[in-house]
Amino acid sequence: MYVRDAKNREEVWLLDHIEAMGLDETAFRSRDYVVAVDEASGEKAGFGRIRIHRVEDGSDVCELTSIGVLESWRNQGVGAHVVERLVEYASDDGFDTVYALTGEGSYLAQFGFRRIEESQLPAPLQQRLTDKRDGVDPDAVPLELDVSRFRVPDRLREAFKRAPEGREESSDDESAEDFGIDPETATYKYDTGR
Repeated sequence: MYVRDAKNREEVWLLDHIEAMGLDETAFRSRDYVVAVDEASGEKAGFGRIRIHRVEDGSDVCELTSIGVLESWRNQGVGAHVVERLVEYASDDGFDTVYALTGEGSYLAQFGFRRIEESQLPAPLQQRLTDKRDGVDPDAVPLELDVSRFRVPDRLREAFKRAPEGREESSDDESAEDFGIDPETATYKYDTGR
């Protein structure tokens, strides 16, 4: 199992799973995502996104969002390693702090995220929190992580190492759907703005 950058051809796969899981697809760009992949079968197990909010004064804000793990891969450390990769990218981009706006705060707390008051959120995320609550996540709360305090619990790291055990081989053959084409109508499934 490993986590890598999403490929452009995975837009439809990502959008399908984001929609199925009821996650946020606002300002979707596949290049902002990472994907967890089983190296033996090529099966995709989970994904997540880093979203940079540009601020005119240069104090850009980093948000982790749309983190999802396919049901058959849950409780195997996949989400932990998706989060880890996103935090690494944020750190590499010079961010000391990352934010998440989610109703799943207890999950992120095990990595060092802590709940903060809404008034402590940077300006770009205050409206975003309201939008998330009005849309896909009515229970969303603001969370903050000091990147230097990030940690993956050992049990999740070990689960991730064992994740492929007992899994069936899956095909990684490409289909029309991998390229965004609905095979029943021969039209594109999503408008990605291109």
